[in-house]
Amino acid sequence: MKREIPEVSLLQFIKHSLEILKNPLPFHHKNFTRKGDIFKLNVGFNTKIFFCRDAAFAQYVLQKNQKNYVKSKIQTEDLVKYVGEGLLTSEGEKWKKQRKMMQPAFHKKQLENLLSGMQDTIALEYKKIAPEKTIDIFPVLNDLAFQTVVKSLFTTAASAEDMERLQFITEANQRMLVRELRQPYLGWWFKISGTLDHYLKLSQEARDILKRIVNARKTSGKRYDDLLDMLLETRYDDGKGMTEEQLIDEILIIFTAGHETTSNALTFTFQLLAKHPEWQDKIVAEHLKIKSEGTNLMTLVSTSKVCQQVLEEAMRLYPPAYFIDRVNVEADDFNGMAFEPGCNLLFSVYEMHRHPELWEQPDAFKPERFVDGGIPYSAQYFPFGAGPRKCIGNNFAMFEMIIAVTELVNTYKIHPKFDAIEITPLITLKPKNAFLSFEKRVS
Repeated sequence: MKREIPEVSLLQFIKHSLEILKNPLPFHHKNFTRKGDIFKLNVGFNTKIFFCRDAAFAQYVLQKNQKNYVKSKIQTEDLVKYVGEGLLTSEGEKWKKQRKMMQPAFHKKQLENLLSGMQDTIALEYKKIAPEKTIDIFPVLNDLAFQTVVKSLFTTAASAEDMERLQFITEANQRMLVRELRQPYLGWWFKISGTLDHYLKLSQEARDILKRIVNARKTSGKRYDDLLDMLLETRYDDGKGMTEEQLIDEILIIFTAGHETTSNALTFTFQLLAKHPEWQDKIVAEHLKIKSEGTNLMTLVSTSKVCQQVLEEAMRLYPPAYFIDRVNVEADDFNGMAFEPGCNLLFSVYEMHRHPELWEQPDAFKPERFVDGGIPYSAQYFPFGAGPRKCIGNNFAMFEMIIAVTELVNTYKIHPKFDAIEITPLITLKPKNAFLSFEKRVS
């Protein structure tokens, strides 16, 4: 029997447009509560977007029938103009070719070479923290995540000025993309006013900086065993390496996807730990036990199970990539719902991770859920996506975050200086007013 998908009218969309521009999540939550786990939103010009929090449908689209689903123009066109056509934004044969070639660079064995550099970078960034003072921790963690990606990519090849400029451009372009997505009716104005052109020139400036760094590495003849060396050495099946333009596309995407999501996840994690100090103590106890066994850094990040539980639960409550978009190539149906070719589907990871039918006490911070890892929840838990397009950098991100959490919690007791955790949903789910204070931990 065919199921009719409830619709939210264009009038409702326009009526709540300012609210949606600021934060669309309450509007979507209201509609999920009223309409059920899937509804279509009329956004004008005969365009409808299907919003979904049905985890079984997400698993079907991302894994079971993933060949019939591609990324939407948000990534394959809108994001492409800022970061190029790399692993995150490409489709079809090009994506398969890139994924196959780049996968070895992100294997755990290769990442082991980067861990001590990560630890040094993190320790250096934490020197910015002044004990006994209230600070917004997000800017510190944003710099930390960006510097960690930079050092993992380039070791010492990039100047502080270049990195500062790249960070500025990455963040400025993301803000512009959000404006384009949430105010599509202003597209004509962005073009004729020169606003869009200004940001595209910034993207070109970023590409020029990266080309300079890559060419300097090539001519130096030195080897650093960093991500840049690995990317320069990767080969397609025909024995050829990436073109310069393709390499720059991939580096830009590593910057964009690699630092933003990590800094967001770490900020939310520290806010949650500040509200639940007993989990700080558990992380410290675990860390001391692992260290007493004289293990190396790779063993430390692989066996810090309590820390991993905390991070998994933080990403359940506040998933940095809080929606996943797909478009079906051919007509499809799922549980009696029919989808014509070309339907825009938006899966709300935020809503799935808090669905009352999927999680006991969905809004509560309970890291013990993940005592057996994420496997029991693999059908409903998507912090790094799912299926063949699951984030290639998930191990890199987890290793970095485990080091970042253990280093900070072992140095300081974290105290909350905020009432409630606030969010700003942009391309990723960003924290807001993450005020904390830090008390030196006495051993």
